[in-house]
Amino acid sequence: MIITVAGLGLIGGSFCKAIKAETDHTVLGYDINDKVLTDAVADGTIDGKCEDFSLSDLTIVCLYPDATKKFIIDNADKFKKGSTVIDSCGIKTVIVNSVDEILKANGVNFVGAHPMAGREFSGYAYSLPTLYKGASFIMTPTLNASDESVAMLEKLAEQIGFGKIVKTTPENHDSIIAYTSQLAHIVSSAYIKSPTLKNESGFSAGSFKDLTRVAKLNEDMWTDLFLQNSSPLLYEIDTIIEKLTEYRNAIADNDSETLKELLRDGRILKEKSLGQNEEE
Repeated sequence: MIITVAGLGLIGGSFCKAIKAETDHTVLGYDINDKVLTDAVADGTIDGKCEDFSLSDLTIVCLYPDATKKFIIDNADKFKKGSTVIDSCGIKTVIVNSVDEILKANGVNFVGAHPMAGREFSGYAYSLPTLYKGASFIMTPTLNASDESVAMLEKLAEQIGFGKIVKTTPENHDSIIAYTSQLAHIVSSAYIKSPTLKNESGFSAGSFKDLTRVAKLNEDMWTDLFLQNSSPLLYEIDTIIEKLTEYRNAIADNDSETLKELLRDGRILKEKSLGQNEEE
């Protein structure tokens, strides 16, 4: 199978490296930065530069959301008939709604996808062949996607190390991701803005590092993601503000019983969550 990866940043570069390391597929690269392509060819990450999308059986688009939509729409009539195109964006509804029917009209299968993996770094230089080991691979196929395309993607995901394959709707994906990923980045970014930050050296350990790790983000990409998933994300922000206010009021009122109850409830929810993950 010939696989083209468009966008050789952290995610796209890691796809290339994982596919090359774990399969016998031919991997081609496409990127507006010619140096990245030259480096990827030189170090064996890709077999060559993609000059013609009609040769590819699978095209993996690893660009920001708006760029993903534009790239797919602009090239809809250039992809190989009967081939499959997937994206890798952290939002799904706006992507699927923008490109699914257009690709169907051009005889191409589209499957929305989201590899649940990343680092607090961006760019090709930080891509890894092991980035997806044990991670979840989320797919949001519509009725337009063929069973063969979905099965092919499942097999490829397993080959390159994904530990779990999840199928869901674009809307359900966006609702849950607003909580499990996007809110975490908002909270981390807000938390690190305390004036006390300037005095943290020597006073911080695991908790501080865990909570601030994803504050080191790519603001261009995350702004795009947040604004295109605003309704689910606003719900989660409003919810955490409500919950934080409960803790704040209990402390302000010196209400030890309420505070203890709030902390106990949080601990129990976390323990239940850990148990569910272990069962899976």
